[in-house]
Amino acid sequence: MSTASTEASRSGDASGVAEAPVVILDSFALISLVGDEAGASRVQQVLRAAGKGRCRALLSLISLTEIAYIVERRHGLPGTQRILSLVEDLPLEVAEVDRQTALAAAHIKAYHAMSLADAFVAVLALAEGGTILTGDPEFRSVEQLVPIEWLPA
Repeated sequence: MSTASTEASRSGDASGVAEAPVVILDSFALISLVGDEAGASRVQQVLRAAGKGRCRALLSLISLTEIAYIVERRHGLPGTQRILSLVEDLPLEVAEVDRQTALAAAHIKAYHAMSLADAFVAVLALAEGGTILTGDPEFRSVEQLVPIEWLPA
C-alpha cells in the first residue's frame, strides 16, 4: 500500500485529506450558550471553528425540539422564535431523523438510563463518528459507546 493510500485510509478520505472533526451539540450545550452559562465559551469556540470549516457542528432535530419546548416553557413563544432564529444563523447542521435513526435511538434508550432525546444524540454521534459536547450527566451511561467532552454543569 502506498503512503498516500495509507494516509487516506487513516483519514477516512480517499483524497488523503483529513476529515474535519465532528462535534455533536446537545440541548444542554446550546442552552448554556444562549443563557451565557458555564461552558458557553467552549460552545462558542466550537461554533467559531465550524464557521471556519475546522470542524462540523451537528444538532439532532430531536435536540432542537427539546430546546424549543424548554425555551417556550421558560420564555413563551416569542423566546422560542428568537432561539430558532439564532439556531438558523449558527454554523450548525441540523440532522434529520429517519426510521432507522429512531429505532437505533430506541435501542440505546432500552439499555441506558437517559432521555429519548439524549439517545438520539448518542445515535448521531455513533453514526457521524463525532464527540458529544454536553454537561448533562445522563450521558455518563454511554461514555463507553461514544466520546464525550464535558462542559461544566
